[in-house]
Amino acid sequence: MRTKRTNRLIAIAGTAGVAALVLTGCGGGGDADGGDDTTPEVSIEGDFSGTTINVVAAWSGAEQKNFEAVLAAFADATGAEVKYTSFGDNGPTYIQGQLEGGTPPNIAVTGQPALLRSLATNGDIVPLGDDAQAAVEENYSQDWIDLGSVDGSTYGVWFKGANKSTVWYNTDIYDEAGAYLRVAGGEKYDQLTNHEIPWTDDSVKQTLEALAEVWGSDVVQEGGAQRDFPTSVTEVFGAEPNAGTVFEGDFVAGNIADDGNSTVGENALFYDFPAIDGSEPAVVGGGDVAVAFDEDEATQALMAFLASPEAAEIWIPNGGLTSPNQNVDASLYPDEVSGQIAEALTGAETFRFDMSDLTPSAFGGTQGQGFWQEMISFYEDPSDVDGTMERLEKAAASAYEG
Repeated sequence: MRTKRTNRLIAIAGTAGVAALVLTGCGGGGDADGGDDTTPEVSIEGDFSGTTINVVAAWSGAEQKNFEAVLAAFADATGAEVKYTSFGDNGPTYIQGQLEGGTPPNIAVTGQPALLRSLATNGDIVPLGDDAQAAVEENYSQDWIDLGSVDGSTYGVWFKGANKSTVWYNTDIYDEAGAYLRVAGGEKYDQLTNHEIPWTDDSVKQTLEALAEVWGSDVVQEGGAQRDFPTSVTEVFGAEPNAGTVFEGDFVAGNIADDGNSTVGENALFYDFPAIDGSEPAVVGGGDVAVAFDEDEATQALMAFLASPEAAEIWIPNGGLTSPNQNVDASLYPDEVSGQIAEALTGAETFRFDMSDLTPSAFGGTQGQGFWQEMISFYEDPSDVDGTMERLEKAAASAYEG
């Protein structure tokens, strides 16, 4: 029988697998042309009064609110109406449905480089216009430019970066009561990402066995497979916390601040994902890239704005945003913890983009199938390592062949 003390130790959501799998809640659509009294003024050339720009992304809750403030600054400066819709966990499915219906958004923000490549290859999105291209070249390192490029053309603006190797804990509860990249190393990680080795490889088995040891123990809070991302944060940092630890990316800082019951840098702290068998420091990261579906002047102007330091600087003080933009004012990060997160992301000896976002969407990014579903099933019953490997390999083989 679990004691209350043990039951409060760990809440895991969004960790379902070899790479972090973020289970975000799906927020409703919003209108971002109003903003609040704190919306900063920005200077943007062009009057787009009478133009509506539809923007879609995964963000909900505090993240949605912060991004809508960015869109509101553009709307206030240009006269455009910018409408935001959250597609939650269903990005690839949502976008494909909009394309098939002939109603694609003007701009989508996705956390999956594989989806960007697919959309570009199919001709669904357009390369950056001159102004947006110039802004990207001025403000981003070549690594980030390459991640948003296909066949020599740049399609993406990496608005948001993420350090997904952070383990957050509530010090109040600790005072009451301490994945694959770490196990296998960078070379094996790349091979598995490209399906050059199968999901039945021994390195995968070692990783699943390490996960099974944790997931099969009584330190994991029950119900994690049904818990969305915002709720997992509230379970640890809300008014009545039921757990002490959540393995999630740096973006939880915004949710903690928005909830208001804990304070980042005081009782809400993090540590880097620990070494496994003495493995070297390594970071799994991610990001959210904006892509445009048309060459309309207003659409391209918003893309250029998203590539500017000013856009990121609207969100950064609110917490929950680590910007890949090299020219943002680092003093705007709201606390020492945010600075530590950014430093860990940019200074990692081994850095890899989240594998689930690099693999084909049918395998790594579609809710209810492939890696997504198999790792949730393994989380619920971590006893079947061999069967999980076989099902993962079957799903991967189908996705890569397709």
